[in-house]
Amino acid sequence: MIISMRPHAPKHEVDYVCERIQHFGFRVHSIVGEERVVIGVVGTGGDVTSCLESLEATPGVERAVRISAPYKFVSKEFRKERTVIHVGKAAIGGDEFVTMAGPCSVESEKQIMETAEAVAAAGAKILRGGAFKPRTSPYDFQGMEGEGLKLLAKAREATGLAIVTEVMSDRDVPLVAEYADIMQVGARNMQNFAMLKVLGKCGRPVMLKRGLSATIKELLMSAEYIVAHGNPNVMLCERGIRTFETATRNTCDISAVPVLNELTHLPVIIDPSHAVGKRSLVPAICKAAVAVGADGMIVEVHPCPEKAISDGAQSLTIEGFQEMMKQLQGYIALWSLERAA
Repeated sequence: MIISMRPHAPKHEVDYVCERIQHFGFRVHSIVGEERVVIGVVGTGGDVTSCLESLEATPGVERAVRISAPYKFVSKEFRKERTVIHVGKAAIGGDEFVTMAGPCSVESEKQIMETAEAVAAAGAKILRGGAFKPRTSPYDFQGMEGEGLKLLAKAREATGLAIVTEVMSDRDVPLVAEYADIMQVGARNMQNFAMLKVLGKCGRPVMLKRGLSATIKELLMSAEYIVAHGNPNVMLCERGIRTFETATRNTCDISAVPVLNELTHLPVIIDPSHAVGKRSLVPAICKAAVAVGADGMIVEVHPCPEKAISDGAQSLTIEGFQEMMKQLQGYIALWSLERAA
């Protein structure tokens, strides 16, 4: 159940509602907003119907909603209207299809500035770039770390693009939040619950990528960790899952987008670059992302992919990105009409 208190309900009313919930054998999880308190009722030990009826008649309660999904706050049962996350000049989940673009890794000032200027001119609203890089091999490039974050901030200042970059550890959350506009949780960290809890208090929007072998339910439960710890600004990212197929780097589960749109109010982003791992296939997946109702995409772009330190094979050239953005204009126009309907 979710209990929404009336705006500015006094503390004694909130405390009494919590006592009533505990009386019925449930646990309480509260989110305190600027205007109202929302109380999550968790556990399986009590009489749900009796508790619900009692709370609906309790002073201070605006509404009490029974939610069957294990993910309470991110479910559409809790919130019918879409969550819109405002970042820089973008409204993710709103009436625009948002493009995030940039290199896999920040490699130099020249590289990140050239890419930022090019993707901004082509229509991107957010610059992606990895300062901390989780790599399968311990001998591969691990990122420029703090220096990379400073270069991303410099690119933001020059272009007006917002910044999305990955955070790999709960220890790094304060540092990354100092520079980033969106905190990216990579596939390998989707169930790093200690970090998810900290991100719930970081004050920045979070883009949560689906794990390599994670179900949609597991992705939503990870999102629930962040929201339940105080951060409602979460977007979900489908970046391909691991299957038996070897023709592509991963298998792009394009059906995840409409499924998530049925289950949650959170925005859904597609990462075609990691999903397929081949530059030539990226434009087709981007078109598919628009067609199935994604809220945006995050694409890897590099000025010289053959010299990229990481993920060059899946990175679009600047010219390739510009051409793809032109091709997508008609698709995005139809997307806008459907979203407005």
